[in-house]
Amino acid sequence: GVSSDEEFAGVLANIRSIVSRLPEVTERNSHSAPSFFVREKKCLVNVWNGHHNDDRIAMWCAAGPGVQAELVELEPERFFVPPYVGHRGWIGLRLDVGVEWDEVETILTDAYRLVAPKGLIKLLDGPD
Repeated sequence: GVSSDEEFAGVLANIRSIVSRLPEVTERNSHSAPSFFVREKKCLVNVWNGHHNDDRIAMWCAAGPGVQAELVELEPERFFVPPYVGHRGWIGLRLDVGVEWDEVETILTDAYRLVAPKGLIKLLDGPD
């Protein structure tokens, strides 16, 4: 099978490709995980390769009110309440089981709308 390092590299490449379409997102390590920030300030998403030996490849990102509870209840095998940021309504999504990248893109775009300043959201939406 694919080693977790190779699998993680593939996952990270997909995440990078999605967030590269979002205005002014940059990447740096935060808490030893590759993390993506809007204008270097607001964290959009962390990508984990086994957090505290939980052996999951997963991302944690912002989500709107009520979304976390709904997703965790609907699909507990994929969605979870992440440590540290779960109390802020962030969601954890496993990226090593049944990943649908369209869905990941939607989740990340929603997260971006929550953390980005209004001016950047306008850029995202383009001229109407």
